[in-house]
Amino acid sequence: MSIPILRQGSYLIASIQSSPSDSEWREMGQQLAERVGKLRSRGVVVDVTVLDLIDSFAARTLREIAQTVKLRGAEPVIVGIQPDVAFSMVQLGLTLGDIETELDLEEGMAMLDAILRDGRTNV
Repeated sequence: MSIPILRQGSYLIASIQSSPSDSEWREMGQQLAERVGKLRSRGVVVDVTVLDLIDSFAARTLREIAQTVKLRGAEPVIVGIQPDVAFSMVQLGLTLGDIETELDLEEGMAMLDAILRDGRTNV
């Protein structure tokens, strides 16, 4: 099962529907990088709301996806990290680095609007 990537204005939204396999994580990263350039997207939201676990591979891959889309010219935001998942990540020492995170899709879109309006980038 591939991860759906939707276009919403100048943003892309990757909405994870179930726990992705390693190859699905990689495929999503490649598709986002390609679509950012093709569609001239300004922001990317990765919604991980359904995940009840973010392991070291997933955390590393999310960081790599964020870095890749930034290099392609889009701002990344991860949304929907559940409280238990966040707690487990802290316990295991897993971080997402300086990737912006928000509670849900609505706040993630608002964050992108603010970043792009203020011209703030971390590239």
